[in-house]
Amino acid sequence: MQQKQLGDLWPVSILTLGGGGIGQVWGQTTQGEAIATARLAVDKGITLLDMAPSYGRGEAETVIGKAFQGLLPEHVHINSKCLLGTDSAEPTMSKLEHSIKRSLAAMQIEAIDLFFLHSQIIPDDYLFPGDLAFNQKKWSVTWSCYDQVVIPAFEALKAKGIIKAWGITGTGLPQTIKQALDHSTKPAAVQVITNLLDSAGGIRRFEAPAEPRNILAAAAANEVGILGIRAVQAGALCQQMDRSLAADHPDAKDYQRAASFRALCAKWTEDPAVIAHRYALAMAVDSVVLGVKNRQELMACVQGAELGPLDQQQISEIDSLDLIQR
Repeated sequence: MQQKQLGDLWPVSILTLGGGGIGQVWGQTTQGEAIATARLAVDKGITLLDMAPSYGRGEAETVIGKAFQGLLPEHVHINSKCLLGTDSAEPTMSKLEHSIKRSLAAMQIEAIDLFFLHSQIIPDDYLFPGDLAFNQKKWSVTWSCYDQVVIPAFEALKAKGIIKAWGITGTGLPQTIKQALDHSTKPAAVQVITNLLDSAGGIRRFEAPAEPRNILAAAAANEVGILGIRAVQAGALCQQMDRSLAADHPDAKDYQRAASFRALCAKWTEDPAVIAHRYALAMAVDSVVLGVKNRQELMACVQGAELGPLDQQQISEIDSLDLIQR
């Protein structure tokens, strides 16, 4: 599989196996099928596994441990993540070390290659809209906390050797994500929404425009590695949703909004999910994270990647549908 340089880290396959699918976040599968999917992904040339203890309450990381039993090929790297709140140094480090210890045990590895802050990063005086403001300190970090607590903690974990590099999930407020990318101590990588809707769907918690393409540009300008996430926007860009959602759920609304995209794919006699991944590959990313839950879905994406990114004419036809979220 084709590889690209992930920022200043190492070469990475243009597809990454995400933990959501094999952790049963994106529809049902079995642990046996998830294990087989993880093994096949590595056999097909995928060199990065993007996990988190939150995927299936540890299921995804358990799958990796059972699939490889601590014997991953040397060229294969593993990510994990942690959701932090705004807190002082000691409890923050305690939470990080506890999370990492559990992940290492589940995946049967000695160190995490790339560890992500999975929290929203916000200005010090920012309040999320509505009821979200009530408990935002539990799942978001203020800029001061990020600068004075989180970065030093991540650098200390690097010095201990239990993580080798760290990054951020770039789904929060654009102004603070771009500020983090331009910090004197930059993240090694950022995860950015890369789909043809420019939508974060149900994980968007603020009212301002999400600006994923501006975040991509900022990451590239700062030579930060880029992992594209939500290529099929939580199933909204697939032929069918793989789970039941209320009609007013943001992902369900995106699915309805994407009806013209599915019609275009039908005209092309193409699988919408494959086309959506190839659209994401055409964006300025080093690797696109897959949410596949079985070998069939994996192979469709692998074969799509072998065809390469969509050409400009196809991208223009999709963009002319005017589906990008404003």
